[in-house]
Amino acid sequence: MDSIEILKVIFLGIVEGITEWLPISSTGHLILADECIRLDMSDAFMQMFNVVIQLGAILAVVVLYWGKLWPFWVHREEKSLLDRYVDREKMTLWFKILFACVPTILIALPFNDLIEEKLMNYVVVALMLILYGVFFLLIENYNKRRTPHTRTLEELSFRTAFLIGIFQVLAVIPGTSRSGATIIGGILVGASRTLAAEFTFFLAIPTMFGASLLKLVKFGLDFTGAELFVLLLGMLTAFVVSILAIRFLMNYIKKHDFKVFGWYRIVLGILVLGYFIGKTML
Repeated sequence: MDSIEILKVIFLGIVEGITEWLPISSTGHLILADECIRLDMSDAFMQMFNVVIQLGAILAVVVLYWGKLWPFWVHREEKSLLDRYVDREKMTLWFKILFACVPTILIALPFNDLIEEKLMNYVVVALMLILYGVFFLLIENYNKRRTPHTRTLEELSFRTAFLIGIFQVLAVIPGTSRSGATIIGGILVGASRTLAAEFTFFLAIPTMFGASLLKLVKFGLDFTGAELFVLLLGMLTAFVVSILAIRFLMNYIKKHDFKVFGWYRIVLGILVLGYFIGKTML
């Protein structure tokens, strides 16, 4: 594999690492990137790559939030056997995360093939970029008049977690943004901006792992050496960039709202539509 192809893989990993966590749609950006930067790989491999590369991004969440997520410990002073080896609060958090994934499993999973066949195109991506950009602007204006009633993971109820999970279903449409949909949902159901973003990161772990596993099974594990190298390099790049992107987003939202991402989506969506319309007319 030549150096140009390696640079293309690194670029795609950077795109994934940034756009997976910022509410601007990683799938949409990867579809658009594929229009400009095509790897010398089969279409089947690229469809798998664009999903499985997310495993690198997932690992970044696990590393950054290990202390909040790992539920097992050894505390010999506890009398209860359960309390001696399990952190109840963290285990409860995992139950909330898994409960919030139920709508995606029940609604999105059965239609996965249909969605890929009918909706993986620039028109859908561009329209969703614009539509959810407008949503961000409207919701942030609405949110100024409200005080969130849920600010911490401990305060997050199963009901609120499930409602956020329902919003995650919207992300099956390319260009929507999984993080964008769940953050919007979190804000609407009363979570603080910081909590909505954090819970979005946690929801990504089972959701994206499951989606990646399905893609791997569908593609098969009979990789060529070049394919395996491309996949691992993309995941590694996504992992490193994701750590930086998550830290940036969590620091950013302490002082700012999401309007800048809304405007970005609108402008990008218009440019995408203009580009492809112009391309088809030439």
